[in-house]
Amino acid sequence: MTDFSFNLINYVWILVALITLIVLIAFKIRAPYGRHANEKWGSMIDNRWGWFLMELPAFLICPLLAIFGPSEKDSVEWLLIGLWSLHYFNRTIIFPLRLKTTGKKMPIVIIFSAVFFNGINGFLNGYFIGYMDFQGGEILSINVILGLVLFAGGMLINQLTDSKLIALRKEQKGYQIPRKWLFEFISCPNHFGEIIEWAGFVIIAWSLPALTFMIWTFSNLLPRALNHHEWYRENFEEYPTKRKAVIPWLW
Repeated sequence: MTDFSFNLINYVWILVALITLIVLIAFKIRAPYGRHANEKWGSMIDNRWGWFLMELPAFLICPLLAIFGPSEKDSVEWLLIGLWSLHYFNRTIIFPLRLKTTGKKMPIVIIFSAVFFNGINGFLNGYFIGYMDFQGGEILSINVILGLVLFAGGMLINQLTDSKLIALRKEQKGYQIPRKWLFEFISCPNHFGEIIEWAGFVIIAWSLPALTFMIWTFSNLLPRALNHHEWYRENFEEYPTKRKAVIPWLW
């Protein structure tokens, strides 16, 4: 694949992400899984298996292409492979096992769409590292250190938020208003953390595929967070009015 055709695929995929973002926000479309799950979208399966199947393509495709591709890998490229694998090992294996939901399901159509989404993003980043002339640079460079701090911080926020939400569901029947910590500022610290995480990945990689994935992450998680925020307000009259959806003090 030539550099031109590869870059073109990325630009087209970015355009699709931005169109998706606009459509999801403009029409307030709620992807029917999690608290928004319903049977109007067709056949459904257990949500634990759904999460596993949705995240599996990204977990496999990117590392396999990157590792077994013919290009030589430097320390930064191995770091990128490790960070990607760490994130998706958690999302594919650990997170579904931690879920405390019983009997919850998600539509198969959502799983297929997520498989496609994760497959494309995994391919673009894995192919770039494994098959293109990419030099990651020095492992102790400013951009790598800064990006690693952001990635680690974002992942920590994401993990702590997931733990708090899972514990809340375990203690109470049904959904409750999360409180304390970052929940005092935003409804979805988990999404906020994941956005920061992949912003750090972009700074480390400094590549078009990483930026493409970051844009897709934002385009997917911002509408999702807005949907959650609106759902909380619909279902809890006492929901804090000053709390934002995903970006503290802003959005």
